[in-house]
Amino acid sequence: MDCLFEIAQALVALAALAFIVLLVVAHLTAGMVNLTRHEKEKYFLTATGEKELFPSLHDPYSRELSVVVPAYNEELRLPMMMDEAMEYLKNRQKQNSSFTYEVIVVDDGSKDKTTEVGLKYMRKYGADKVRVLTLVKNRGKGGAVRMGTLSSRGKVILMADADGATKFCDIEKVEAGLDSLNPKAENMAISCGSRAHLEKESVAQRSVFRTFLMYGFHFLVWFFCVKGIRDTQCGFKLFTREAALRTFSSLHVERWAFDVELLYIAQCFKIPIAEVAVNWTEIEGSKLVPFWSWLQMGRDLVFIRLRYITGAWKLESPHKTE
Repeated sequence: MDCLFEIAQALVALAALAFIVLLVVAHLTAGMVNLTRHEKEKYFLTATGEKELFPSLHDPYSRELSVVVPAYNEELRLPMMMDEAMEYLKNRQKQNSSFTYEVIVVDDGSKDKTTEVGLKYMRKYGADKVRVLTLVKNRGKGGAVRMGTLSSRGKVILMADADGATKFCDIEKVEAGLDSLNPKAENMAISCGSRAHLEKESVAQRSVFRTFLMYGFHFLVWFFCVKGIRDTQCGFKLFTREAALRTFSSLHVERWAFDVELLYIAQCFKIPIAEVAVNWTEIEGSKLVPFWSWLQMGRDLVFIRLRYITGAWKLESPHKTE
């Protein structure tokens, strides 16, 4: 019995030491909020080839809707998504002439012709409706979404993936979710598209190993960061302008787990969040490498929580990009 007790003590001490080491590593490796822009990232091209300065999220809104599309090496998948989105938006404006919109394609340092594809739509519809923000180097999906959001003019801002996995007309569902929150005087609210209702079907199609990774990720999200949201990773989220400014100003994670930190920040600020079922279809060409991406996201989830606990990361007041 004494031997077992000593072993248990040793294991507890080892676990405590490992946790302290993890805290120290998380604190020392914490990066700060990066809102700086390269000079080239401050401008967009017009149809005549002139450069114009992007507006700021700090400015008053001048459009009803901004759609931010992060795109990395998406020259093949982007056209299908853009065709669907522009057709929907054009028809909606025909039905309601007061409805105004813009689409911002954010090329996240692509090696292919993603920027050229985006510029083709800009020339077709005009720079008032389609703008292309080309990042000098790859930041990650979260960094691309943040830079596009900070350059937007919309009263509400939709984040939509370039693969078109979610039907664009489902924007009406997330809009209804946003309205149901009845934002108060500060106009803070977020509506998240969700694939949680498709979980049983996806489990049936996945391998046991990938299902294990999925549930493990969901547990880490719930345990460390976000409560009450079943699907944090769906790339179809709608923000009020005020909620976008408050959350993206504090965002540190720029890669796959950025959605989780974004919603964690929102819950810390007590911003109401709706979760709304949307249609979703898996599109070939995903940049997510299942095993390694899940490991990276799992690590990021643990570090998100630990870095806020240690004070390495703090919730920021909104301030302008440099």
